[in-house]
Amino acid sequence: MSYVLSNGKPLLSQKATNDGHAENSPYFDGWKAYDSDPFHPTQNPSGVIQMGLAEHQLCFNLVQKWLENNPEASICTKEGVDKFRDIAIFQDYHGLPEFRNAVAKFMGRVRGDKVRFDPDRIVMSGGATGAHELITFCLADPGDAFLVPTPYYPGFDRDLCWRTGVRLLPVVCHSSNNFKVTRKALEEAYAKAVEANITVKGLLITNPSNPLGTILDRDTLREAMSFINEKNIHLVCDEIYAATVFRQPDFISIAEIIEEDQEYNRDLVHIIYSLSKDMGFPGFRVGIVYSYNDAVVECGRKMSSFGLVSSQTQYLIASMLSDDQFIEKFLLESAGRLATRHKDFTDGLRQVGIKCLNSNAGLFLWMDLKGFLKESTVEAETDLWRVIINDVKLNVSPGSSFHCSEPGWFRICIANMNEETTKVALARIQEFVQRNGDKLNRKEKCWQSDLRLRLSFRRMDDVLRSPCSMSPHSPIPQSPLVRART
Repeated sequence: MSYVLSNGKPLLSQKATNDGHAENSPYFDGWKAYDSDPFHPTQNPSGVIQMGLAEHQLCFNLVQKWLENNPEASICTKEGVDKFRDIAIFQDYHGLPEFRNAVAKFMGRVRGDKVRFDPDRIVMSGGATGAHELITFCLADPGDAFLVPTPYYPGFDRDLCWRTGVRLLPVVCHSSNNFKVTRKALEEAYAKAVEANITVKGLLITNPSNPLGTILDRDTLREAMSFINEKNIHLVCDEIYAATVFRQPDFISIAEIIEEDQEYNRDLVHIIYSLSKDMGFPGFRVGIVYSYNDAVVECGRKMSSFGLVSSQTQYLIASMLSDDQFIEKFLLESAGRLATRHKDFTDGLRQVGIKCLNSNAGLFLWMDLKGFLKESTVEAETDLWRVIINDVKLNVSPGSSFHCSEPGWFRICIANMNEETTKVALARIQEFVQRNGDKLNRKEKCWQSDLRLRLSFRRMDDVLRSPCSMSPHSPIPQSPLVRART
């Protein structure tokens, strides 16, 4: 497709034609492979199983039952249609008062009612994606930077950078201490930015972590607060997985830390939240910026008009989150089901010698496949990833797409499928390991012959050349990292 006019001038803007959306990575490429050949238990049992989607589908039956019992919560039912006119007309971009009240109460409930959230500080946005971009626009200018501990969610490169012009600088963490964020690593990253004459405007942390599935302890959170106060930079805390903690230790919100020590500068603290992970509602696009800074709240409200949550969704969510009995049951049942799925899958992996990072939250596992690499390089990891998608037929995400500094780690999502599909996915992994396990202890860990790799890549090329319908998550059609390199 041509992006240049006949007079040589660009047809589209630089933003429209650059690679800032960051889709050229295995994380997004895996979606293309899945969309081209999706698994179905009867219609396509040999297809690719989607394990690259961090989605919570284990409690949909609870939500469905609530909807059946509360039809008046929707303006699209006979019981709720009388509210249609009031909800369909223009709504203030501050959000429905009942919606903000319900979200603020739910945020406190998820955090064990240890802290209270002010409804007047709730700023709406279109999902966590929109919330991250909104807070970035409020805090930084093009060329400024945020420090981000690795490994981190690949979408941050898009959400925080593409349209804002802001950059992300990695705070390199290591498996030797379970990827814990240390003061030393923060200082090193900050010093490198200063040396490069880059203005650091903030630190972005994810708690619980995506992709690690771990939580930040109290000491780490205090260290982060101390660091940003000394540097006088912002702290953006992504807490969208707060209710996915399924066993001890309990989740600790940054809100608790600043309540405990009044010396911290609250104006520097901002929380990102949504209902996409905790409730399993990514399609509702409910994103929240909760800032302790009055100016950010005021500015964020103005910016939110570009990505509001629909009033119909606000009305439904307000009713659901206000049902204390339902919320209590949902949170307890969700934690139990996530714990069961986590245990079943890790037990199955352990049977064939695959270890995962010890985690207690999230919708995924951080799986250690270093023993299957021919060498400890990103290229070897990418080769293994290709075979897992093409031969094992699982869409998992390699650690390099999460900016992990150590090749061989993979994120594998376990909560977006039913139990039957989970068993098929686990069986495929076990079969792969058993077929290649005798090679793990060899000095040269060559788990596939060159011929098999070439054949595997050709099959993937055949898939990519075939026409297919693209999902909203799909990357650009000619994604280079999925195509085999010769």
